[in-house]
Amino acid sequence: MFRPFSIYVGLRYTAAKRSNNFISFISLVSMLGLMLGVAALIVVLSVMNGFDRELKDRILGMVPHGTISDYGQPLQNWQAIAAQVDKQAGVVGSAPYIQAQGMLTNRGVVRGVMINGIDPELERKISILDDHMKAGSLDQLQPKEYGIILGALLARSMGVAVGDKITLVLPEASISVAGVIPRLKRFTVVGLFEVGAELDASLAYIHISDAARIKRMPDGVDGLRLQFDNLFEAPYRIRQIITDTGELYRASDWTRTHGNLFQAIQLEKKMIGLLLFLIVFVAAFNIVSTLVMVVTDKKADIAILRTLGATPGCIMRIFMVQGTVIGVMGTMLGTLLGVVLALTVTDLIAWVENTLGIQFLSAEVYFISYLPSQLRVEDVLVITGVALSISFLATLYPAWRASKTQPAEALRYE
Repeated sequence: MFRPFSIYVGLRYTAAKRSNNFISFISLVSMLGLMLGVAALIVVLSVMNGFDRELKDRILGMVPHGTISDYGQPLQNWQAIAAQVDKQAGVVGSAPYIQAQGMLTNRGVVRGVMINGIDPELERKISILDDHMKAGSLDQLQPKEYGIILGALLARSMGVAVGDKITLVLPEASISVAGVIPRLKRFTVVGLFEVGAELDASLAYIHISDAARIKRMPDGVDGLRLQFDNLFEAPYRIRQIITDTGELYRASDWTRTHGNLFQAIQLEKKMIGLLLFLIVFVAAFNIVSTLVMVVTDKKADIAILRTLGATPGCIMRIFMVQGTVIGVMGTMLGTLLGVVLALTVTDLIAWVENTLGIQFLSAEVYFISYLPSQLRVEDVLVITGVALSISFLATLYPAWRASKTQPAEALRYE
């Protein structure tokens, strides 16, 4: 049976019970440190990937990838502009909107809100709103009926449900015989949406014709909302569209409204990954210290092997095998633990919240209300590969020290 000498002896040294229990303890600490470092890296990067995914799928699914509007006045003849825009490369769809800031009030409770006037049919092309309706549907927004769809958090904070009446107060005053009074309009709640994000507490939707009446815009809309097949190309696409139309329009894209949040998540992912890699480096230094002590403890054995004909390269490979075994075991156990935790951390945190009656992430504070996780194979492969490489490199110096042991010097005092 083929059994390379250096591998055989290295595995025997690793499996054998050492007389020095302290060295065994340091070896165990090295393995556990490497395991925890790898597991923490996989879990944290998976959570950051989850935040990145939720931002793109939920937040950026509710806000437009790009908008086209006129300067200081309603956008006229928007149908013709939309027909021209829809023919552009990369455009999934377009829809008109009328936007207004105001306050909703019900039984003394007042909340600030962004009102979006939409066309229900066209809105489905550019938004995930219809997929996240908790009650009612977009079809219940009918012209002249003054129905309104609220975010679930907003409705809960105001104590209203589907079928209830609610008053919209606009920041514009009307002059009457009674003096200056704010503009008010009663709406009926016809639906609730929930995307599990901060938008649930700040957005409301009405029919675009109702929005035109309350804003006194008989002709035109505030602008067009656009959806692209690749949201990262939105800044380039929106500028290209404006150039192709040949008109002077105001263009905006999601990077101006939510770009900072997306960039912050990307930066945090890189910085946290870099910091957690320090755990792996610490574990690698533990491997170095373990092997240095093993080399010191095994000087007599090294000397005997050298006198029996073992070459310095053979001695070096023996201790490289021993250190590599510690690195491989720690990395593999850490990868297994990290993958299991990454796949279950969302349910685990939800269980802890339900059990203890607490909420770690509130949608009123953070942009989502739960801890997301998305395990990516490429992250696991990179982390595992780097951990194994660092572990292997950590074995080189102690193994080199062992290969330089002089038999006569080592056996002199034995």
